[in-house]
Amino acid sequence: MENLIALLIAAPLLGAAVLLVGGRRLDAVGHWIGTLLSTASFVIGAVLFVGLLGRSADDRTLIQHLYTWIPVESFQADVTFRLDQLSMTFVLLITGVGSLIHLYSVGYMEHDERRRRFFGYLNLFLAAMLLLVLADNYLLLYVGWEGVGLASYLLIGFWQHKPSAATAAKKAFLVNRVGDMGLSIAIMLMFTTFGSFAFGPVFGHVGGTSEGRLTAIGLMLLLAACGKSAQVPLQSWLGDAMEGPTPVSALIHAATMVTAGVYLIVRSSAIFNAAPDAQLVVTVVGGVTLLFGAIVGCAKDDIKKALAGSTMSQIGYMVLAAGLGPIGYVFAIMHLVTHGFFKAGLFLGAGSVMHGMNDEVDMRRYGGLRKYMPITFITFGLGYLAIIGFPGLSGFFSKDKIIEAAFAKGGTEGWILGGAALVGAALTAFYMTRVMLMTFFGEERWRTGSGAAADGHDGHGEPHPHESPGIMTIPMMVLAVGSVFAGFFFNLGDRFLHWLEPVTGHSEGHSPVSALTVTGATMVCLVVGVAVAWAQYGRKPVPAAAPRGSLLTRAARRDLLQDDFNHVVLVRGGEHLTRSLVYVDHTLVDGVVNGTAASFGGLSGRLRRLQNGFARSYAVSMFGGAALLVAATLLMRAV
Repeated sequence: MENLIALLIAAPLLGAAVLLVGGRRLDAVGHWIGTLLSTASFVIGAVLFVGLLGRSADDRTLIQHLYTWIPVESFQADVTFRLDQLSMTFVLLITGVGSLIHLYSVGYMEHDERRRRFFGYLNLFLAAMLLLVLADNYLLLYVGWEGVGLASYLLIGFWQHKPSAATAAKKAFLVNRVGDMGLSIAIMLMFTTFGSFAFGPVFGHVGGTSEGRLTAIGLMLLLAACGKSAQVPLQSWLGDAMEGPTPVSALIHAATMVTAGVYLIVRSSAIFNAAPDAQLVVTVVGGVTLLFGAIVGCAKDDIKKALAGSTMSQIGYMVLAAGLGPIGYVFAIMHLVTHGFFKAGLFLGAGSVMHGMNDEVDMRRYGGLRKYMPITFITFGLGYLAIIGFPGLSGFFSKDKIIEAAFAKGGTEGWILGGAALVGAALTAFYMTRVMLMTFFGEERWRTGSGAAADGHDGHGEPHPHESPGIMTIPMMVLAVGSVFAGFFFNLGDRFLHWLEPVTGHSEGHSPVSALTVTGATMVCLVVGVAVAWAQYGRKPVPAAAPRGSLLTRAARRDLLQDDFNHVVLVRGGEHLTRSLVYVDHTLVDGVVNGTAASFGGLSGRLRRLQNGFARSYAVSMFGGAALLVAATLLMRAV
């Protein structure tokens, strides 16, 4: 079975190579090649999963060593893959949801003349993410990490003829480079501390390492996670990434890039367990981000950007759970998987709406679409119910577990984190209900003269909403099934907990409140959020233009001023720092160097006058010197 692990990566990597190198001769079939090889990877993953189920819980780690990559004395880097319960979970999510997105893209990108290249990039994305989660050492993981960054740059900027898309791709690439520095520094610290960056030696020697060194490594790993998973303070790229084709948004937000940071933290659990200060910072970042993303999502009129704020918030829940240690690792991954189903379904549903609305993204120009797009309405609606935590659906089981784990942390920290998670639940119910009401209910606001569309915003003319073709709706229906049943299945008999526990460990903690109380409080938050959204967007007509709103609302529309902050603190700060360094270089460094040179030049110029070439001058100098020596000798004898 071990020999099959490399094939998981090889299949989509082969697809990327064939589609990107094969040329226009493959234009007619390139999309099917990409979809077939992605599906082949999922089939291989399913075979390996069945094989793991046939083993005992303690014997579910498979290692495949391909070759030694860098053999330099003590610096040994191998291309070795590890398949265990954690990486297997990600393999099935990446290839399963990824294949559905490939199939959806066949219809969504049907009229794009560069469709073959698009599918090549999708395959490259899957291959890089699979390498990331299957690597058995941090250096090989780093290769997959950078591959994901490259693929995201290519896909976000796929329509580079649009300046906004090209700018968004560069922004995502640069912000992620900041996080990547954290991972590279962490790997260097690991090698100097443990003499290795392979998982086994690193985790095995954590117990004999100082807490300060482990905290430094943990914080650098967290910085890397913040970049990939769009957590505060490296979250600014995620909303702009919506400039890419909608299937890209679904892939990034549900199955690949933004989940990488959560995987990194959970995979490095041995380090974080021994570094409580780093763990605390992880929970703070997760708690702040889940509120940050939810507030941003409440104010967005662009349907994809509202969902982007939602992703930021939901990943915040996962990071919060991962920072809780053994209490929350399993629930972080459970929510990651259930989120993969309903968030992919929501993004594909948004793409279906755009497909029927001439690529319009402004929800103020939607309304009443449920009767024109019934399948999209139902599948999107099930994803909506799942993400707000409606009882019995996936999000109800996974998100409630995180809230319970937050309270189980105990003490003041537990109350603060649990309270933040509850507030986030209320905000989630509000902004997702807002999306549903503005899109599928109310008056039809796209018609010419009906208000929103009367200003001629839509350059394609009046939309004629219609249901998407079957090749797009079938993946949406499959994801809707996962949105409904996945959480119940995982929670039945604590299956998911028992599956991951051998890798992540688990501790119940000591919660000051009962699970029933937490569930009741969560339901109250859900009802309040839905009721407020209904009062504001269901009972009243949606204005054609967004009202001015409060100061917080205006700030949320601008992503809580994150770009302004980056510009003032980082861009202008960097400019001032650069100018200061240039001034110091010109005045101090160059002043010392040039001043020293000028001093010696002036001194040599004056000394050079003594060498004038006249013999009488030299004779006078010699006579004067001799006279001084005689006078000095006589003076010394007299004394």
